[in-house]
Amino acid sequence: MPIASRIAWDDTVLPFQLDLSDVRGRVARLDGVLGQILGQHHYPPQVEALVAEAVVLTALMGQAIKLRWKLSLQIRGDGPLRIVATDYYAPEAEGEPARIRAWASFDPDRLDPQAPGFDQIGQGYFAILMDQGEGSEPYSGITPLAGGSLAACAETYFARSEQLPTRFKVAVGRSRLSGGAEGWRAGGVMLQHMPAAGAAPGHEEILSGEAAEDWTRVNLHLDTVETLELIGPSVQPTELLVRLFHEEQPRVFDPQGLRFGCSCSADKVRQSLSIYSARDIAHMTTDEGTVTADCQFCGAHYVFDPATLGFEAAGEGQGLDA
Repeated sequence: MPIASRIAWDDTVLPFQLDLSDVRGRVARLDGVLGQILGQHHYPPQVEALVAEAVVLTALMGQAIKLRWKLSLQIRGDGPLRIVATDYYAPEAEGEPARIRAWASFDPDRLDPQAPGFDQIGQGYFAILMDQGEGSEPYSGITPLAGGSLAACAETYFARSEQLPTRFKVAVGRSRLSGGAEGWRAGGVMLQHMPAAGAAPGHEEILSGEAAEDWTRVNLHLDTVETLELIGPSVQPTELLVRLFHEEQPRVFDPQGLRFGCSCSADKVRQSLSIYSARDIAHMTTDEGTVTADCQFCGAHYVFDPATLGFEAAGEGQGLDA
């Protein structure tokens, strides 16, 4: 396949519909955006793999949200891999790329280098948070960590919170293209049975009859997908849909581009510190007489004059990126 064709599908989410099955879905293919997200940190391989899985799930789910909305994924547990968090920012306008970011927190002394990342989260929860913008109450849905993968947790979330039959197939791995450096690639497919006409949101009936048969058949097709078909780069998303679902009359829509993007800023950091008193700020002040903060997502470093922070601030000033 020409390099231009591979690049065209990297870092995109392609929505589609299977007209003969009343099933909708998305195909995600991530490459450069993963490199930028993971390049901000120095995670062990199993942590990188779990963050990559969380990112591709977030991209698959986030494509459906409206302009300027935000979808976040949070995985928290009591194991050595404590937190994985992602944010998906929908485009500001039609035709613009969405932005995505992610980070993880872990205890390196407790991490088992031989165990998969999911097994090291321990007992905890998988949460999806939706921020619809100013004037709206954020929505959140939580499900326990179970099923052996983040994809299984996401399926449980949709079954319990949305009452919509949903399937995910996700693959992550390191690869090296001819003449290039080794890096992480990820891909995935999301399938979802469309609600029956007139069904109230969150009250979809259990599938039966022809609808159940269609859903079972489509899932059997999805189960035949191979890892290299998901992460590519030799199989384009449109070709993958034909391979898997040619009998279901797949119909594709405009792909959504993705890029790494962080929303941190000096003003947001200052706002987060506005709840503290001057005494609290004094405890945060370094020997150099400044208060510093680092963004967990992108690594941006902010330096503040303590007098400009907290609800007792005596003046205004600008944080400095270092």
